[in-house]
Amino acid sequence: MKRLAILACALAVSFSAAAQDGTLGKIKSSGAITVGHRDASVPFSYYNDKQEPIGYAMDLCLKIVDAVKAELKMPALKVNYQLVTSANRIPLMANGTIDLECGSTTNNVARQEQVWFTMTHFVTANRWIAKKSANIKTLADLKGKTIVSTAGTTNIKQITEINAAQSLGMNIISANGHPEAFQMVETGRAVAFVMDDILLASLAAQSQKPGDYEISAIGLSVEPYGIMVRKDDKAFKAVADKAMSAVYSSGQINAIYSTWFEKPVPPKGINLNLPMSSAFKKVVAKPTDSGDPKAYE
Repeated sequence: MKRLAILACALAVSFSAAAQDGTLGKIKSSGAITVGHRDASVPFSYYNDKQEPIGYAMDLCLKIVDAVKAELKMPALKVNYQLVTSANRIPLMANGTIDLECGSTTNNVARQEQVWFTMTHFVTANRWIAKKSANIKTLADLKGKTIVSTAGTTNIKQITEINAAQSLGMNIISANGHPEAFQMVETGRAVAFVMDDILLASLAAQSQKPGDYEISAIGLSVEPYGIMVRKDDKAFKAVADKAMSAVYSSGQINAIYSTWFEKPVPPKGINLNLPMSSAFKKVVAKPTDSGDPKAYE
């Protein structure tokens, strides 16, 4: 019995040590957690007029940061911020540069081969935006046209596959960021910009003539957003998942959501007037980290 007790104790110590390896161990030894953020993904993660990262996803990430502080008993844990792009966010997570990625990142099965995600925090769809004067209503209307999407996104991958499968002959160009892509439509260098509808809506709302633009009624796919964490790091993901679930079950999510989607947001005071969708209400009631679009139907 004594040997069994010693073995059980050793296993417990071993498990505890394993839990402190990976991201939690990295954070504890360095005394800091690094949060990856975007510069123009309104209202998820972007700069305010003081060049500080703010937004809906940032608020949720800071809830996870608080949970990490509690888990590690480090109330004075330093929070570092690292700007990321659509193209480099996954590599920077995989190589340990960032510990959380707080933006507008789609969680899908293919990406789960490289990174993991905590609970879905928004459900959107892949659509396109064009000037109303272009009269682009269907995919067929885009045949032979020049369209743009953002480099490193699921959106550009999907529209490229659709283009080939349906022999649409579109000229697909990539932009370095969402504002650059939208500007291409504004200036006529592209007839349409393919991206998540919520991001298209925020870009149009910030433009000089919001009424000139129209987002497609056709949705090309369902896109669940998640906060990225490192792959195979079960201990850190468990802390993040618990924090997100608590935000949902406590009702805190309602005030956080309303702040960013139903009220004017800084620095320009735009209001998206977007009530919580039925798909996301289901997630709040029953949190999931699924990368399968069918889980959100």
